[in-house]
Amino acid sequence: MTSTQTPSRDLLLLGGFALAVLAMPLWLAPFGAAYPDLLQKFAIYGIFAIGFNILFGLTGYLSFGHAAFLGVGSYTAVWCFKLLTMNVIPAVLCGTAVAGLFALAIGYVSLRRSGIYFSILTLAFAQMSYNMAYSVLTPITNGETGLQITRTDPRVIDTAISGPSTIIPHTNLFGIPMSGYTGFYFCAVLLIAAFYIAMRIARSPFGTMLRAIRSNQTRLNYTGVNSRPYALAAFVISGLFAGLAGALLAVTDPLAGAERMQWTASGEVVLMTILGGVGTLLGPVLGAAMIKYLENIFSAFNNQTLHAFFSFLPDPLEDAVVTVTHLFVGEGWQLTLGVMFVVLVVFLPGGVMEGIDRLGRILRRPRAQVATQPVRRAATTSGTP
Repeated sequence: MTSTQTPSRDLLLLGGFALAVLAMPLWLAPFGAAYPDLLQKFAIYGIFAIGFNILFGLTGYLSFGHAAFLGVGSYTAVWCFKLLTMNVIPAVLCGTAVAGLFALAIGYVSLRRSGIYFSILTLAFAQMSYNMAYSVLTPITNGETGLQITRTDPRVIDTAISGPSTIIPHTNLFGIPMSGYTGFYFCAVLLIAAFYIAMRIARSPFGTMLRAIRSNQTRLNYTGVNSRPYALAAFVISGLFAGLAGALLAVTDPLAGAERMQWTASGEVVLMTILGGVGTLLGPVLGAAMIKYLENIFSAFNNQTLHAFFSFLPDPLEDAVVTVTHLFVGEGWQLTLGVMFVVLVVFLPGGVMEGIDRLGRILRRPRAQVATQPVRRAATTSGTP
């Protein structure tokens, strides 16, 4: 996230990103990833990763507890559906706001420490939140069963407008159902908005201050600048993004469970950001898409699928290849993720975006060489050494 980009390049980047997101049902079809549920996950976890990157990529604070805000956003959204209306607008706004307030409370305490101590504090708060949602706050969270929509929920706004419902209603946007591709496009528009906000933060003086904190917070404090309010603001903004993602999970599937607050969910967003490229705009979105693709596509491969794919091989070789490949797909898809993570960290520490940047430099190099050849010929002809 550099601040040297021109407004025209930013506008081009935003336009290209918006076009790519809105056209995902088309260009992801050859990869078997164009069905609505997976597209919704791409968009939702892209928002989650973009928000996390504002804290980790810009400010340098590594949080292991961001899933707590994801879960709070989901629970708040479902309660809005149960108490107020099935319209998604109040649920999204309330889920985002409550997660932001929760982030303010946790960040105020956690940011008294830095480095590994900050990370451990956020992990501790997230695990406390998970355990409370799982057991202590059962009347609010419904424990291990999860919070769900029921036919007898009050829904005071919907009841006042159209009377009591005789069926379990679906989430909607002023009557438009939030399922299938309509649900995806609702999430996609919010992903584009989140990307734009992250871009504006990165290019702003506030973003410059966050990068100064990441570079050397101690030196910044010695200059007389109180860096803690800036770090707290980044933490809260990141929590707002996570709460928005959690609310959208409830919009597309009106269910909230404690598993969304578990430490593994926090670790997943860390992996997304590192795989895509820490501190970049596009990297976290790419990382989220990669992990969700592996989780939903690779995990669906079984022996029958593999045998059909490698059927062109001789039978003994086919059986051997399927036996080895099966270790990396199906239930073993996380092994593929682990290998990919190791390879990227070793050879591309900057993630996928570093690989794209290197490829771009390689492709631009022949053009630069061709452009300098006429200059060299002219210099040789005129006798210039």
